[in-house]
Amino acid sequence: MEQKRAVSAKMASKYRGQPGRKARGQVLDQVVELTQYNRHYAAWVLRHLGKTRLVQALDGTLVKLVVGRRNRRRAAARPRKYDEPVKRLLLYLWDCFDQMCGKRLAALLPQLLPLLLKYNKLKRSDPAYQKLLQISPATIDRLLKAERARRRLKGIAHTRPSTALKNSVPVVTSSELNRQEPGHYQIDLVGHDGGNPNGHFAFTLTAVELFSGWVEPCSLLNRAHRWSKEGILKVQQHSPVPLKSLHSDNDSSFLNEPLQRWCAQQSIPFRRGRPYHSNDTCYVEQKNYNIVRQAVGYARYETQEEVALLGQLYEKLRLLINFFYPSMKLLEKKRVNGRIRKRYEKAKTPAARLLESDAVAASTKRRLRQQMRVLDPLQLRRQISQIQGRLLKLVRSKNLKVLYPGPSYPEAHQRMEARLFPARKSS
Repeated sequence: MEQKRAVSAKMASKYRGQPGRKARGQVLDQVVELTQYNRHYAAWVLRHLGKTRLVQALDGTLVKLVVGRRNRRRAAARPRKYDEPVKRLLLYLWDCFDQMCGKRLAALLPQLLPLLLKYNKLKRSDPAYQKLLQISPATIDRLLKAERARRRLKGIAHTRPSTALKNSVPVVTSSELNRQEPGHYQIDLVGHDGGNPNGHFAFTLTAVELFSGWVEPCSLLNRAHRWSKEGILKVQQHSPVPLKSLHSDNDSSFLNEPLQRWCAQQSIPFRRGRPYHSNDTCYVEQKNYNIVRQAVGYARYETQEEVALLGQLYEKLRLLINFFYPSMKLLEKKRVNGRIRKRYEKAKTPAARLLESDAVAASTKRRLRQQMRVLDPLQLRRQISQIQGRLLKLVRSKNLKVLYPGPSYPEAHQRMEARLFPARKSS
């Protein structure tokens, strides 16, 4: 087309400068031979080249065109397939299940749609039902892109380097970790300081099994050695597969003599990453945000009641994540023409990976299947939301009492309202 337009532009001035009809016809013959235009169309182009004309489109609308130039192509008037009802349902499910990515949510949808029918959130005859069965991961990400950008969070780290046992604990990078058999865990701590790292506050111990992605979060009163060891004992108790090794960063909560002695007694090898290389613990670092931070946020938790509520929340959350949240494992990474190409396996839940593994005992698989049959992801999500509401209420009440100390919460609340809204009279 570019060449045809160039020929037309070159011959138009010659065509218009010819004195007679016969001479113009000879020029027109040359243009038709070179461009393969229809003769009547070629004559029209040569006469009107460079002029603006209104042309009627197939749908009956008038379009302004410049003859002989490349005009902007109009977007196809294609009806939107995934409309607002589909987007609302997707947003509801995405919100319910911790804002996971499109590939994981697409793998989870076949399990969620029957539950939406059960709870009367959707009918089988609704057009949205069939559309959700067909929707692709890329479309899910596109529909949720604006909402995902609006909800981004950011936090701070609490790792303190330890020098006591560093030389005796071997260093292992992320590429050297064993991810081919179940039982190898990576661990880390998440601090709940509310933006103020001073004083006493709670921590969460996050443990990730590298083969399946099985996650075991547990709440700690603080980062003392005693609570870190107790958290690892809980991980060992709740894990469906026995602990074969532990891998952490250089936090002194893990690199201490009591925990190292216990690991030696249990014949559990302990490894650490390199100092100031957070990618060495990349698997657990990702879960710190995707699971812990998205579930409990960045508020300050410091009381026994708050730590107990965190423990109750994690009891429900671990079931939801490990049995119903699909995750993807990196299969291959290579450089092609200066760009890194990554290939992932199909999204599967941690429980599904353990059930498919030959290294997992038959009794463990039987126990996992029995547990999966009685679990309801929407019911778990509802229970988690209720605990989150109680946590939020405790944090708000605590902050209010700090700002307005007094004999009772209602009086402090009234004083706060009188200060924020001076024109409003407190009853």
